[in-house]
Amino acid sequence: MAKILVSSCLLGCNCRYDGKNCYNQAVIDLAKNHTLIPICPEQMGGLTTPRDPSEIKDDKVFNNKGRDVTNEYTNGALMALKLAKINDCKYALLKIKSPACGSGLIYDGTFSGNKIKGDGVCAKLLKANDIQVFNEEEIADLINVLK
Repeated sequence: MAKILVSSCLLGCNCRYDGKNCYNQAVIDLAKNHTLIPICPEQMGGLTTPRDPSEIKDDKVFNNKGRDVTNEYTNGALMALKLAKINDCKYALLKIKSPACGSGLIYDGTFSGNKIKGDGVCAKLLKANDIQVFNEEEIADLINVLK
């Protein structure tokens, strides 16, 4: 039985920037055989829900009103890493395209809907600390690794 950090929004928690969630039954199903540890790095870093949408530009995070929220994202990522270490998590399943959790794909920082290859602040920190990060489109890959 593995312990897996999971973006809270994928579990149905209304913690996204818009106050909604991204409930995913396949993620919930992982709880049958594994321990899921919910995280929302944005909330953990002190941001409210709902909040202004944010994107990464030049290694900084800005909301759509131009406010630099890099510190909040960094603090939330550090707290998520601490939870991962306390719980001996080797894996994380995070929300794709998020400026915090995005793994492999994020928005380009222009608030135009364009996406680019890249990682959110938390995903990048977890990967740098040898935690394998998957997004919700890679659940089958995670399940194969867990076998």
